[in-house]
Amino acid sequence: MNDTTHGIRIRPGSLTDAPAILDMLDSAVVWMNERGNTEQWGTTPYSQKPGGVARVERYTTENAPYIAELDGRPAGALVLDSGPSPQMPIAPAAEPERYVRLLVTDRRYAGLGIGAALLAHAVEETRRAGVELLRVDCWAGGGGELVAFYERNGFTRTEPFLSGAWPGQVLARRVG
Repeated sequence: MNDTTHGIRIRPGSLTDAPAILDMLDSAVVWMNERGNTEQWGTTPYSQKPGGVARVERYTTENAPYIAELDGRPAGALVLDSGPSPQMPIAPAAEPERYVRLLVTDRRYAGLGIGAALLAHAVEETRRAGVELLRVDCWAGGGGELVAFYERNGFTRTEPFLSGAWPGQVLARRVG
């Protein structure tokens, strides 16, 4: 699958993409922290968190990873699964679903539509699988900017949740 939108090429990911995904996650932590957001992902680089490297490696081997490239360089990553993470206090849907387990963009390409292109790809992959429900959970803290991003991309809020003190929001999108 080689979807191309506005110069963005989306391809299947693999274990060889794990270092690039970790770099994106690490840069996202720095970017959030520079803006005063230390609650969403904390202050420790993702690659240094206990289990962080192993989680990304599992994403690339046990789930459906996709890499967005711009000018041949990784600019974003999406991981789809058949349901939410077992570590999250979220019940699987009562019907078949695809679930966005990870969406991250390289902050050097912020504002170029990488995240939106990856979500559009998730919608198409969900349709191709014959599934009508695509869900995602995200951090609902701060000013709600992340929830608003998903809403701008066709998702609707379904259920808020708390994971410890971390406020989250589940959003859903019908694709059938």
